[in-house]
Amino acid sequence: MVYRRRTPTQMQAATESVAVAPTAPVARPAKPRARMMRQYDLVERVRSYNPNTNEDLLNRAYVYAMKAHGSQTRASGDPYFSHPLEVAAILTDLKLDDATIVAALLHDTIEDTESTRAEIDQIFGPEIGALVEGLTKLKRLELVSREAKQAENLRKLLLAIADDVRVLLVKLADRLHNMRTLDFVPPESRRRIAEETLDIYAPLAGRMGMQEMREELEDLSFRTLDPEAYSVVMQRLDALAERNRNLIGEIEDQLSNNLRHRGLGARVYGRRKKPFSIWTKMERKSVGFEQLSDIFGFRVVVNDIESCYRALGIVHTTWPVVPGRFKDYISTPKQNDYRSIHTTVIGPGNQRVELQIRTEAMDQIAERGIAAHVFYKEGVGSPTEFLKRESNAFAWLRHTIGILSESANPEEFLEHTKLELFHDQVFCFTPKGKLIALPRHANVIDFAYAVHTDVGNSAVGCKINGQFAPLSSELQNGDEVEVLTSEAQSAPPSAWETLAVTGKARAAIRRATRTAVRDQYAGLGRRIVERLFERAKIEYADDKLKGALPRLARTSIEDVMAAVGRGEIKASHVARAMYPDYKEERIARYGIKKGLAGKLKEKSSEPPRSPVAIPIRGINSDLPVKFAPNGGAVPGDRIVGIVTPGEGITIYPIQAPALKDFEEEPERWLDVRWDIEDSAPQRFPARIRVENVNEPGALAQIATVIAEHDGNIDNISMQRRSPDFTETTIDLEVYDLKHLSAILAQLRAKAVVARVERVNG
Repeated sequence: MVYRRRTPTQMQAATESVAVAPTAPVARPAKPRARMMRQYDLVERVRSYNPNTNEDLLNRAYVYAMKAHGSQTRASGDPYFSHPLEVAAILTDLKLDDATIVAALLHDTIEDTESTRAEIDQIFGPEIGALVEGLTKLKRLELVSREAKQAENLRKLLLAIADDVRVLLVKLADRLHNMRTLDFVPPESRRRIAEETLDIYAPLAGRMGMQEMREELEDLSFRTLDPEAYSVVMQRLDALAERNRNLIGEIEDQLSNNLRHRGLGARVYGRRKKPFSIWTKMERKSVGFEQLSDIFGFRVVVNDIESCYRALGIVHTTWPVVPGRFKDYISTPKQNDYRSIHTTVIGPGNQRVELQIRTEAMDQIAERGIAAHVFYKEGVGSPTEFLKRESNAFAWLRHTIGILSESANPEEFLEHTKLELFHDQVFCFTPKGKLIALPRHANVIDFAYAVHTDVGNSAVGCKINGQFAPLSSELQNGDEVEVLTSEAQSAPPSAWETLAVTGKARAAIRRATRTAVRDQYAGLGRRIVERLFERAKIEYADDKLKGALPRLARTSIEDVMAAVGRGEIKASHVARAMYPDYKEERIARYGIKKGLAGKLKEKSSEPPRSPVAIPIRGINSDLPVKFAPNGGAVPGDRIVGIVTPGEGITIYPIQAPALKDFEEEPERWLDVRWDIEDSAPQRFPARIRVENVNEPGALAQIATVIAEHDGNIDNISMQRRSPDFTETTIDLEVYDLKHLSAILAQLRAKAVVARVERVNG
């Protein structure tokens, strides 16, 4: 779900009743201070579900944390030690193992006290030390923005979670207690913490199936970010609950009696939706509170899976079913391990009744998620290894962390994390029946990358449910998707990054694009280096260059070649690194006094192909090539290449006036030649200037000539030179110089054309 936050002005207006003036001290709610949990209380809480608990370990951790935090206090004025105690209490409610409880007691010691990882390892062992270290924020981050610092801390936390899932459980409990005591924090920090909780920690709890914790985190954040809306929803909920108190009991009794009379024992209880869930649904569907029909839901909890489907049959034969509201998450579980049957019927009082039918084990996982798995029993082994086998949710988390860790920078990591955690899902299938789960609004590009990165990179088309469709098509639940691939496409178009929804697809597209561009520059660099060596009549070998890498401050041959292709390193520097006695020869044959371009013009218009000239095949070649910006170049032109650092080669006709700008930089000039295959003709850019009579239909006649001769107009600009004549500049695409000359000849034959000429940049 997406919570559409109000604008700053709306939010300020909504929170003025609770905000504190900047110059005033932070308001402290007046309420009695709760008694801190004692050592024996903590031990008894753990012993209630784990009789074999290590009491000595718990007692030592209690005393150590209390002494480490000493006289530190929280914003509420309570001893700081009360916070790790409350975090430990939350985790005992989840029935977690001793190491997790101890890590909760110690989780702030490395960050906020004089304690060290080495000391904790020595006293409590490396397992607990690793948990506490994973919960410690990075210190002294040399990053510019708060978002970058937040992202780096989140990256460290997620990587620690991938190693041991208990880090996540402690962190969520830590965040939950901080949210419960958020009223004591200054308003600016309060808002920032609530936003972070709603963006990251609540969705993360939901992805792990911990629904109760997710809902409480969402509601606490909602109450902070929009107290006015929260108050309105709560008032309406309370009024509705009071009005329907008897109806809820009646539905529970009827459900229980109907199932019992059919010989099926079940536990039935009603449950109302939480304020944040209701608010987001109202905003998403643009409906009022009164129009919501599923504020109250009912759980039917039975003993086994067979009984779930028996209960479904009894319910459907007792009350009319609402069409389109049936979902079977038992046969197709959600990625967070949630399993249940959902259905909606028209029940007593002609009311819509939303039902969730599940077993006791499913009910535990639905509320507590991965925490429902028993970690403290003998024979379970490592919780991480156990969850790898037993939990789809944890497998998803580890896979997602692997993808996110490839993000290029902290802000990108944070963006992808929010993206991956927050979306609802759709379920699609490959032609072989493999289930692929994707975020809602995902398209075929996301699907292709979810199947395999190579499939995404080589995708050229698709079929959805047997019908051809664009790769940008949004997918729906149950779609069967066949991705069509081509070996000729090794890298996806960079524009796909803006179309992709999932972080995995975006990261893979960005990575493939970077690799393709780097390969282009490396290919260009290699050709430049090899041709310099041919001209200098010295031997080139990769092995010899490998030994010269330290002198070039590069780690690989490909890095050197890419740097040459980008213009960061001169080819002569490579030669000098390999052969210290090498002396660069100036391009004396062109002459400096008269100018490179001038000398080149004196050469034959049809020169023999130089064995060291770089072949030019067009824009879509394996080289980073572009054509002169103000006039282009076409096959048949005598051409020269100019290397621009970071951009590749720009191809100019030798008669281009712009070449004079580069006469003092002979090292940027490259010998290039056309290498066009007759079997695969391409169009190339050219520019013409037409002086035509200013009369109706003149432009149409010019365009008709170009079209009839298979030219393609790319751009037109017009300028009135006199009352009778207009100067029209046309960028067009032609196959070669002969093609361009034919178009110019036909234009000169038109009565409306006074003069026409080619423009050279």
